Amino acid sequence: MRRGNRFARVTGVMVLCLFAASLAGAQSHYFPERHDWQTKTPEEAGFDAALLEEAVEFAVASESDAPNDLALNHELTFAQEPFGFRIGPTTVRGALSGIVVKDGYIVREWGPSKKVDMTFSVSKTFLSTAVGLLYDKGLIASVDDRVGPYMPDDELFGSEHNRSITWDHLLRQTSDWQGTLFGKPDWADRPVGDHPFEYPDRPMHKPGTHYKYNDVRVNLLALAALQVVRDPLPLVLRRGIMDPIGASNRWRWHGYENSWVMIDGRNVQSVSGGGHWGGGMHISGRDLARFGYLFLRMGNWKGKQLISEDWIGMARTPGDVNPSYGYMNWFLNGPVERDGAMVKSMPDAPDTAVTFRGAGSNIVYVDWENDLVVVVRWIQGGAFAPFIGKVLAALQ
Repeated sequence: MRRGNRFARVTGVMVLCLFAASLAGAQSHYFPERHDWQTKTPEEAGFDAALLEEAVEFAVASESDAPNDLALNHELTFAQEPFGFRIGPTTVRGALSGIVVKDGYIVREWGPSKKVDMTFSVSKTFLSTAVGLLYDKGLIASVDDRVGPYMPDDELFGSEHNRSITWDHLLRQTSDWQGTLFGKPDWADRPVGDHPFEYPDRPMHKPGTHYKYNDVRVNLLALAALQVVRDPLPLVLRRGIMDPIGASNRWRWHGYENSWVMIDGRNVQSVSGGGHWGGGMHISGRDLARFGYLFLRMGNWKGKQLISEDWIGMARTPGDVNPSYGYMNWFLNGPVERDGAMVKSMPDAPDTAVTFRGAGSNIVYVDWENDLVVVVRWIQGGAFAPFIGKVLAALQ
């Protein structure tokens, strides 16, 4: 017994030492205040100023040529999809913008980075973060739990196929959930094959065995999380993440005009995990940079752990089915085999770097090895990898 007590005391001392070391590390980093984000010149931050400027000029020259009116862009992009009609709000986007943050300081900022715009599927990273908050609170005991038992009824997870879907399956987009949510059938999102209207009769995949990027199932995760926490997810995110990191009060996380559900006598909107049919996270580049910087600091902000390293570790873990994808929308840069060769989506970036990506393109780049966060908005999809390569080449 005494030996056990001694072990407990030693373990307690070790935990306190580790916590103190972590706290000291957090306090040694610079964190921006709510209304004040300090800057450094490129030279002060360790960049070759001319090369960094070349990277910015490359990005500006690579602005998306899609219509700025995102409602019009939606009509042009998704008109061919069955059930492709818009049911959430859109914006008229700003010009290409970006922010480079090194060691916590803004080194370069260009374009309308304070304008609130849609982020499309970067909304999914906010969603997975909200789910992480529920996990950290113990409201979700395990990501390997089946989702059905957390729901108030069997309407969405009662079928034999859907019954075995876990939180992990939804987070990794491997659930193959079958059904209709908010008027959108799962098969109607990015249909494949020559006869998409016959796609409801597709072969079913066992949950966890097949990856498909699918916003209906993403929105199902948001609804399931809402049923668990019984509070609007934007409120959960604001209290747990956005207010503590000093984000502005201008961001809004939208759902659909028909995604209202009754929770404890309140009519609550279930938010969307993307802008595929409108909605999703509408936010500025500045606030996106704060969000990315939180993860650069492994969920710690000024010594307070806002989201656990355990959760971040799971989000960064490659999936068995898609090793380039962690939890939504954590895109991983580790090499994967394609056509017999090992390739990376960002060849010049470290294997450990991640991106949060949305259409447009809206991209948040997080690089622990270089203590770097980069946000760029409305860049052509194929231009981001060479752009980030130029940013990294500017580091001395």
